[in-house]
Amino acid sequence: MIERLKDLPPGIDGVRAIGMISKGDYQRVFPSLLDEARRYGHRIRFLYEIGPEFEGFTPGAAWEDAKIGIHSMRLFIACAIVTDVPWVREFTRLAAFMMPCPVQVFATRDRDKAIAWLNSIPSESGISHRLLPESGVIVVDVNHALSAEDFDALSLTADTWIEAHGGLQGIVIHARQFPGWENLGSLIRHVQFIRDHHRNVKRVALAADVRFASLAPKVAEHFVHAEVKRFEYDELDLAIAWASDTLKRNVAA
Repeated sequence: MIERLKDLPPGIDGVRAIGMISKGDYQRVFPSLLDEARRYGHRIRFLYEIGPEFEGFTPGAAWEDAKIGIHSMRLFIACAIVTDVPWVREFTRLAAFMMPCPVQVFATRDRDKAIAWLNSIPSESGISHRLLPESGVIVVDVNHALSAEDFDALSLTADTWIEAHGGLQGIVIHARQFPGWENLGSLIRHVQFIRDHHRNVKRVALAADVRFASLAPKVAEHFVHAEVKRFEYDELDLAIAWASDTLKRNVAA
């Protein structure tokens, strides 16, 4: 079985593998953990503890593990594997270079070091986002230079909603100023996000200071299928209401 760890410090999520791990174990534990990250727009520092009572994975469990790696690893800031099982340690070291986030293997006696290492990984991101499920609106707060990982996490949230509902009612961008991109790869990933999603967004609201107002026409150019409107930075609630179309519905009522 797989159980969520409850003795970890804030900001770290983890699980412990016990006995033979089945597909059902993964399906019982990981969807809620990943959905929490998508819903609240945060990325995961992850501790995976595999003790001496671990017996292995069923074929179905191995496939579920692979699917998480393919579809959701962009949600992870870093992963620490804590185990003394020789083949797990060796396999993790071989596979680590293919992972999109740092991965380290620690002995069981070094569990505290694993936690300290996870805490040392910077979590600051250029954007944070949250999905408002009652309205189908994503609110994006721009804080620092944008990274490719920011857009990967944003895409996961948007794609999950679009797949289930056919489109987003709106995106609200909340920023005092535009901080730019970390590197060329971040800029490319930004362009890819717009290319892949602009047809699936009805409204884009920009809640920003006057000095950031010049971005509004550029936003409109990219989201050619969306209605775009600018609000003051302190009018975030009004921007959300407009993007979710509740203003029109309230007037009609």
